Amino acid sequence: MGKPAGPVTFCITSGKGGVGKTSVTVNLAFALAHNGQRVLIVDGDLGLANVDVLLRLSVQKTLRDILESDRDPMEAVVFVEPNIGILPASSGVPEMVTLGPDEQSELGNILNSISGHFDFVLVDTAAGIGPSVLWFNNFVDYNIIIITPDPTSMTDAYALIKIMARDYDRDRFHLVLNSVSSEQEAHQIYENLAKVAQKFLNLRLQFLGFVPSDKSVLKGVREQKPFIQQSPQSSAARAIFALAERVRMLKNE
Repeated sequence: MGKPAGPVTFCITSGKGGVGKTSVTVNLAFALAHNGQRVLIVDGDLGLANVDVLLRLSVQKTLRDILESDRDPMEAVVFVEPNIGILPASSGVPEMVTLGPDEQSELGNILNSISGHFDFVLVDTAAGIGPSVLWFNNFVDYNIIIITPDPTSMTDAYALIKIMARDYDRDRFHLVLNSVSSEQEAHQIYENLAKVAQKFLNLRLQFLGFVPSDKSVLKGVREQKPFIQQSPQSSAARAIFALAERVRMLKNE
């Protein structure tokens, strides 16, 4: 499933909103770039963009502009660092959430064209099980599901996994536990969900890592800066760097 010679694509997704997907995506991208990787972040929340907000970006062109024109897709990519590009989405455009088959095909062509310039592509999807979320999750090489200790987060994540397995024949899901009190809590939540998936879906979920609750995360969100840059020695930053190393290893599978 991995593609060592070319770009590898990941969806960072969840069933429930408010689990920290965008924060994990942005900080993971910076951690990968720190090790010399070229990383593209795709804002996959097509109707309510927020990657640009988290990074305090001034956006001139969005994915919507590229879909509606014949311009070079790279014109919409904003480089926040030499090795980190952002493909922004539009905000307040509900029709972008329900793209038709032709538009989805064009979106796939655009992403394939841009991806060739990078080593890793991280798609930060919207929450839930809407059409765009399912399309992105089926488009990529790897699915990373973000879960928190909130029971509704676990329930909604299971629903997303179930739909992707049943309707799209996806059989590999990597879990990241976010905002946990300890590594022990992360493994406990993972094991509970993994048992259910094994019993009812015949799936073996993969534990990819965890990010502990850390005040530096909220500080980074409020100040619109990656917390791994603001507080590189924080427990959350160390966890993100460890996660980046596991993501790099997936590329070589």
